[in-house]
Formats: sequence, C-alpha cells, structure tokens
Amino acid sequence: MSPSKSTPSSSLPNTRLPDPKLTDLTLTARVVDRIASMPAAAWDACAGDGNPFVSHAFLNALEVSGSVGRGTGWLPQHIVLEDAAGVIHAATPLYVKGHSQGEYVFDHGWAEAYERAGGKYYPKLQVAVPFSPVPGPRLLVKPSADDSVMRSALISALTQTAEKSGLSSLHVTFCEQQEAMDMVDHGYLHRLGTQYHWHNKGYASFDDFLGDLASRKRKAIRKERASVAAQGLDISALSGDELTSAHWDAFFAFYMDTGGRKWGRPYLTRAFFEALHDALRDRVVLVMAFRDGQPIAGALNLRGRDALFGRNWGAIEDVPFLHFECCYYQAIDYAIEHKLARVEAGAQGEHKIQRGYLPVETHSAHWIADPRFSEAVADYLERERRVMQNEITGLMTLSPFRQDNDPGR
Repeated sequence: MSPSKSTPSSSLPNTRLPDPKLTDLTLTARVVDRIASMPAAAWDACAGDGNPFVSHAFLNALEVSGSVGRGTGWLPQHIVLEDAAGVIHAATPLYVKGHSQGEYVFDHGWAEAYERAGGKYYPKLQVAVPFSPVPGPRLLVKPSADDSVMRSALISALTQTAEKSGLSSLHVTFCEQQEAMDMVDHGYLHRLGTQYHWHNKGYASFDDFLGDLASRKRKAIRKERASVAAQGLDISALSGDELTSAHWDAFFAFYMDTGGRKWGRPYLTRAFFEALHDALRDRVVLVMAFRDGQPIAGALNLRGRDALFGRNWGAIEDVPFLHFECCYYQAIDYAIEHKLARVEAGAQGEHKIQRGYLPVETHSAHWIADPRFSEAVADYLERERRVMQNEITGLMTLSPFRQDNDPGR
C-alpha cells in the first residue's frame, strides 16, 4: 500500500503525568518509535502471556520485517509509562496512520464525511495490533502496578498525546470491554462489533462436540469432513521445530494469492513469517494440507494461554470444504486435544455459526478532536450499537446447538 503524504516523519512528544490523583509516582509517557529499542522483558511484563499479538516478539516481527514502518502508513509510536528511575509500569502499541487499511474496524465513512466538511482526517492515531482483528488487551499494565490507576494514567497519556499531536482522532480497536468502559469514563466514544468464537465445554473429542449439535447440523459437518477426507489429503497441525522454511515458503504463496485477490496487495512480507518463526514458533499452529507430499493449502493460528487465534488462510487448489476443515474443524480438534477454552476465528463470516462459532461482542474506543464531529459520530455510534445488539441477538437464533426439543443424537 502507498503511504499517505500526510503521515508525519517526526515522533510524537513525550508527556509528563504528575497528577497526584492518578498515582503517587511521577510518570512520564515516553514515545518509542522502535519496539526493539526497549527491553522485551519490560514490555512483556506489561503485556502478559495470554495474548501473543501484543507481545514484544509479535510487534517486533511486524517492524523488523518492514510490514509496518515508514512507507506502509503504519508509523510505530508506542507509549510506555515510566517512573523517574526508568521503571516501566504500563505500555500501549500506538501507530500514526496515514490511511484506514488493515484495521478491520471500518471508519472510511467517517473519514469521507469529515473531509467533505473541510477537515483533515489523516493522519490519525491508532492503538491496535496491525492487520490482526484479535480482541485482547490494549492498555498493558504490569501486574505489580495498581491496574485501575495505571489504566487511567495510560488513558490520560493517550489523550494528552492526541491533543498535542494536532491529529484528528485516536482509535483503540479490539480492546477488552473493561478497557473500553474505562475509556468512555475519560470521554471516549464506544463502538460495538461482533466476531465468531467457538467455546470448549470440556469436550473429550470432536464427536463429543458434534453430540451437542442439532442432528441436521451434525450431519452437515460430518458430510463436509468426509468430503475432504475422500480427497486423500494429508492434513497436519505443525508447531515449533516441526516448522521449516519450506512450510513458510508454501504458506506465503498461499497468503499472497488470497491477499492479492482480497485486498489488491497483501500486508505482510515474507520476512514477517521468518521473524515469527524465529521468535514465536512454539506458539504457532500452522495447519497445512498436502497432496502427494506437496502443500496445497494452509491456515495460520497462534496459541495463547487459553485460546487458539485463527489468522490467515490461503490455498492454491480449490477443494470443496477444505477452507472449513483447515480453519475451523482442525482448530476445534486442536483446542480439544490441548484443552484450550476457545477458538477465535477472526472477523466476519456468518457461515461460521453453523460450524459452532457463535457471535460475541467486540469493542473499540474513539477520541475525536473536533467537538462537532465527535458529537455526530457519538450519535451514529449510539444508533449503531442498538443495531449491533439486535443483530447479535438475531444471529444467536441461528445457533447449531441442540435445543430442548431436539433430543436426538
């Protein structure tokens, strides 16, 4: 993608936060333009180990591979809160954005409306994990710190940074619900979205999961899996040292083919997958389908503490139901075997419901500098939330799970 000409080339200003109502510490919000310039242990002490996408290793892989950085429209400007001794207590992944690509919480309409009214929407600020519509923590606080106090300090730092920057807006996407509510308390706007997640009810096997489904849905899934099995493919979930450069070469070809058709230009470079392998291969679960020893399709997942996160899919051969097998059923198999609580299958796709992935809420928070535009967006979001809540309620009626009046197994 081409970078926006309006993307600034200089860093955002550091901010001191001496407010005694927030903390007894005198904190400085320091801007970090390369995550590699700060110790991984200090960042990960704030990020925790539950969600790999906010880890130092994942964010660094994006940067060192050139997937984000100058020329991409994603300029890293991460914020860390540190005390006078340089001890880091909180952090957040922040980017100056020259466009709205790779975010999955769509604000193109806002941008067009603001610019039609004579405003300049880009560049903007974005707290996010680039190209990853994975809900998780965005206000990262070290466990030894006072969580609510540090979150307030971090939100204040973000707001002050946004105000000083002179940019149009700040968007915190796919954050946790409590983070969104905390930001609302600081004057941010709340946006509601939806995704589809599968939840493990302590199943012992895939057949055990199928036993929870209505008979018609159960038969449909068995038919799909049987259709793929009849193709004579070898499907494996690879992780850790099982992964080789040849696997990544094949998967990158799948990714480029799918991404080129969907977006025109895929976001991630080949070097990203190499960096991911080097730093996080033990958390990678790469489902690969082989025909006569040759890879023809793959689905990339990352494993968290209690969840499997589905990310990218691609194929060079059109096999009916292979997408469902690699992305959804193999993920369920893996989660059951490894006793993970859920599988998060990513953005969009009502077809996931019939395969056991039910709608859940996602959350984002938005700060807009122009008070008139902020008021207009707030009115829109209030109406959108009502529509989204009704939509989620309606989608739940499509659940494939057995009701009391469907006792058959």
